[in-house]
Amino acid sequence: MSWHSKSVLFAVIVTASFALPTGGAIAAVTVGDKVGTTEEDIRAALTDEGYVVEEIEIENGEVEAEVSRDGQEIEVVVDGESGLILEMELEETDKDEDED
Repeated sequence: MSWHSKSVLFAVIVTASFALPTGGAIAAVTVGDKVGTTEEDIRAALTDEGYVVEEIEIENGEVEAEVSRDGQEIEVVVDGESGLILEMELEETDKDEDED
């Protein structure tokens, strides 16, 4: 490979790396993600992804976590055995309820 080809390849790699978003900017969990089976693991996984964990309840083999992020309140339901997220539901805020 010639010097010019190597320079062009290097420039493309450097440019592409700046185009990639950082992990913190797009961090989020979604249905099917594994976040753990204990309250401690689930709290840590959600916190690492930028969520503020308000409350965690364990009920009927499922873990329900009330979290918030970017001004939105979300209920995250996790399977107690597999640690997989089963459901995520955006909670209505007081403002949303007043509009009804």
